[in-house]
Amino acid sequence: MYELNLITDMVEEQLVKGNLRWLANFNEIRRDYAIGDITFPIYASGSLKEKGFLLSKLFSALVTPKYKIHLFLYTTSEINPSFLRKIIISCKNKFGADDWVFLGLVQSKPFEKTVKDNIASVSDKNIGIVASSLASKETVFSNNVLGKGLAKQLKLTEAKFEIFDWPNYLKSFTIVFGLGTLMLITLLLSGIQINMLLALLIMAALSLIVGHRIYKTRYHMTLSLNNQGFQLREGQKITEGNWSDYTDVTIFITPKLEACLRLHAKKETFDLPLSRVGISRKEAYNTIRQLMKKK
Repeated sequence: MYELNLITDMVEEQLVKGNLRWLANFNEIRRDYAIGDITFPIYASGSLKEKGFLLSKLFSALVTPKYKIHLFLYTTSEINPSFLRKIIISCKNKFGADDWVFLGLVQSKPFEKTVKDNIASVSDKNIGIVASSLASKETVFSNNVLGKGLAKQLKLTEAKFEIFDWPNYLKSFTIVFGLGTLMLITLLLSGIQINMLLALLIMAALSLIVGHRIYKTRYHMTLSLNNQGFQLREGQKITEGNWSDYTDVTIFITPKLEACLRLHAKKETFDLPLSRVGISRKEAYNTIRQLMKKK
């Protein structure tokens, strides 16, 4: 159950950050949304209308269809064929015939073959389904345009968290820009004529690009969690661990006031940097503590 809650937090984070904008512009999110006796942990609504520049908005107003887009996330221990049919019918009956419905399903146990076959055979062009099993790491989706699109954008087999760390990006930018400026000053002192203003503008542009590359290869963090353990990627450095290797977990605050989860083993500790990957401290702490107890 704690793993499923973490998946729910991850999907909400993806929606808030606009990571699913290739499906639609989701601008309203509800928690624990009920349709009949089915309660969805997340329901997001939106449209295909663009929010960009004037030409994009004009194209959207004149060409883009006006119907709404709906995305549901449902989590449970196991889905059977009859409940799958019920959840599809409930979502379809709730909205207009032309509306698009995206349905993400996550279950703890492995799939029944009948469920996989039923999902793959969905032919309704206005509903796309992707379902994932945390136990088997298997993902199945409806064999239509919406299903294939949803499968590409919504990854549900593990909880993956990352945010853009602006302080470390600015550090990378400053290093490149500082070294470039020092080189320009050296050239000037050596008697080489340079248009300094133009050179600084070019150097700033290069620093934005090279600094981003340095940030991604050295500082950017991604934390992936599943029922077996974790993977922490910092730049090109990857650290993996199993929950069975640790005996306890505590919340640790660094001197920079960053929140971490400190994993305790018999001889050492390891810190998972929550603040730098944008993960909920409460949910992560409860989830990891429960996963350790299972081991």
